[in-house]
Amino acid sequence: MAGRRVVPVDTLTRLGLTVAVLLLFSLSGGMLWLAGYNYDGLRGSALSKIHPSTYLFVLVFIWRSCTFGNPVGYAIHVANKRPATTLMAVISTVLLFVVILRQRPGMAGMIDTFVAPALLVLLLSEDDEKTFARLQLVIHVVMTVNALLALFEFGTKHLVFPYRFDGAVFVNDLRSTALQGHPLSNATVTSIYVLSLLSGARALSTPVRLALVGLQFCALVAFGGRSGMVLTIVLGGAYMIIRGLAQLGTGRVNLLGAALVIMLAALLPLAIALAGYYGFFDALLERFVSDSGSANARVEMFDLFRHLELRDLIVGPDIDLLDSMRRITGLEQGIENPILRLTLYQGAFFTLLIFFGFALFMHEVARRCHTGIWLPMLGWLILLNTSESIASKTTLMTKFVVIALALYRPAKVVRQRTRA
Repeated sequence: MAGRRVVPVDTLTRLGLTVAVLLLFSLSGGMLWLAGYNYDGLRGSALSKIHPSTYLFVLVFIWRSCTFGNPVGYAIHVANKRPATTLMAVISTVLLFVVILRQRPGMAGMIDTFVAPALLVLLLSEDDEKTFARLQLVIHVVMTVNALLALFEFGTKHLVFPYRFDGAVFVNDLRSTALQGHPLSNATVTSIYVLSLLSGARALSTPVRLALVGLQFCALVAFGGRSGMVLTIVLGGAYMIIRGLAQLGTGRVNLLGAALVIMLAALLPLAIALAGYYGFFDALLERFVSDSGSANARVEMFDLFRHLELRDLIVGPDIDLLDSMRRITGLEQGIENPILRLTLYQGAFFTLLIFFGFALFMHEVARRCHTGIWLPMLGWLILLNTSESIASKTTLMTKFVVIALALYRPAKVVRQRTRA
């Protein structure tokens, strides 16, 4: 039995995880550029293409494996607790070497997009309550600051940390970038956070949650993400109606909560009318009217497959040929679907492997949360299919994993750990 002894999580591991998540949610490519770190560009060192939080996750994992007493034993210990996560880490690592050997784009993407969230889930598999409490605080604080900064940028028309590609700023895009960098990344994270506030975050009181939902919803307008806005309204509205009807069915209604809902329902139309009158929704409405070719790109990307042979679809076509076809069809800005993008650049076999690991990983994450996780999980799966998302370099999946595991902590697990 001595070989199965579990070493408690030490203070430095907790601190490292907290700082890593803080960096994850706070350091955008635009902010890193100001520090001389070209994260969102092609020029510069290959080491700068990996997010600083990923480096810290690796260091914390190494440190924790050493403090455990047996690095190999620690790896086996966390692998047994999270087998699907371990499988995705192995698949993504193997495919990383395949990308390097075939000299195809996406090396940093494999690390930041797939390896980093797997490492995080393995580190959190020890269910340390102090760590989860700190992560919850970091999420709420950073997302609140992110929303306030977005509204400041929206009101002043001045981007504090604009999105940059090799240092170049897109001067015609004045959508807020806040702390998350790209407006669409902001919209995705904010949408998931709003849905999580509705069905999770049980440590917060209802008035605080509603206030945060209102603030984040205003920030969604500033980010101009159409898909995020529509999805939040549809899923969030449906969830609130279902919950309201279920509560009425029990015959027990909290009078204070009911009074608050009635007051908000009465004031909301007035608030929306005043905001619309003063032009608060103008930028968002313009995005619906003119999408800069985004909808057309979603149609044109299917035409690329007509020019490829079966072998190219299985193992991936020549990169120069694919880039040439993209320029001809006007898809320089991106292929706005992760499955199609990965299939075109890496081949169907590669794509099948990575999404097999991804599906098992998402299922394992959901199993570690309470039942309300279905709402943000559904929103996440829908939103990631509206852009390149996990087919390119992104920290979105790691952020989703943090939000899910921290804000949907099952109450029975907390009670069991407290008794222990």
